[in-house]
Amino acid sequence: MLAIKSVEPYTMAMAEEQRQGEEFRNDRRGQGGRAGLPAALVKELSQQDDTKAWISVISLVAVVAACVAAALYWWTPWVIVPAIVIIASRQQACFVLAHDAAHYRLFKNRALNDVVGRALAAPVGISMRTYRVVHRLHHNHLYERQDPDIPLHGGYPRGRRYLLRKLLFDLTGRTAPKTFAYFMGAPAINDEAPNTTEPLHDTAPVLRKAARQDRWFVVGLQVCALALAIATGYGVAYFLLWILPLCTVLQALLRFRAICEHGAVQDEHSPLLAARTNLGPGWLLWFLFPYQVNYHIEHHLYPAIPHYNLPVCHREMQQRGLLNNAEVRHIFATARLVSADPIAAIS
Repeated sequence: MLAIKSVEPYTMAMAEEQRQGEEFRNDRRGQGGRAGLPAALVKELSQQDDTKAWISVISLVAVVAACVAAALYWWTPWVIVPAIVIIASRQQACFVLAHDAAHYRLFKNRALNDVVGRALAAPVGISMRTYRVVHRLHHNHLYERQDPDIPLHGGYPRGRRYLLRKLLFDLTGRTAPKTFAYFMGAPAINDEAPNTTEPLHDTAPVLRKAARQDRWFVVGLQVCALALAIATGYGVAYFLLWILPLCTVLQALLRFRAICEHGAVQDEHSPLLAARTNLGPGWLLWFLFPYQVNYHIEHHLYPAIPHYNLPVCHREMQQRGLLNNAEVRHIFATARLVSADPIAAIS
């Protein structure tokens, strides 16, 4: 087990760091009397390492640049098609690192955290600061009425045909408008909600204001990127190598990952059973679950732990028996579960 340094309790430190209405709460529902990891260990695992964060960001950009360069150099379907698939996986990686930034866990300095998070999010058409508001609802109200993600992953398993039909529909590009509407705040950004029980009731006004401003930044960047690509003669390449994967392959990846993380769960009232940690070969996790996002139970229990420390968190929880009977599966077993016939899954 990891040696625990003498540190102040994690919960007190985080209470000071995150103000009311901005916090992502640790999900302690349905723990069955289990105490969880020691607070000192959680605080140690929550320490941020900017070097590791930069490695993640640079590796992402490097893969995208290599794919684009290879496609432009050879410009043949034998290179363009694989490049589209790999670029889509790295576009999902942009979502994942922007997700870390939304949690304030990408860089120690909040200003740098938000600058890099927005820079990763805007090219893939999402507002990081808006996603911070939406995702906060998902974490603080998992599988409750306010959870905005239920329409995506709820109700599974629905059968193999249903899942394949949804994924094929995603590949046509027709899901993209809904996806971008979600990441731009619909329907969670309802500032004029008259009912105090509406989702944003406990969200700090400063977050909502930042989200509104950030959406204009995203729109402006998208317009400028398209204009620049056309003006420099790279309009076709920009469409094939960025817009096409963004609107097709990425949509299927996002849906499948969300279903693997929260679909066909055993108990909606416990993060140990309402979220799922998926294990498997490194190459497949790199493609489907970039930057350790496969450790999803651990993330819901301890959202302040940055992505590069989640494997250690998983190991510590395993050694202490905290993941006994939890939703920890091999990705192939998860795929069979979420695509099963509903009757077969129940039996």
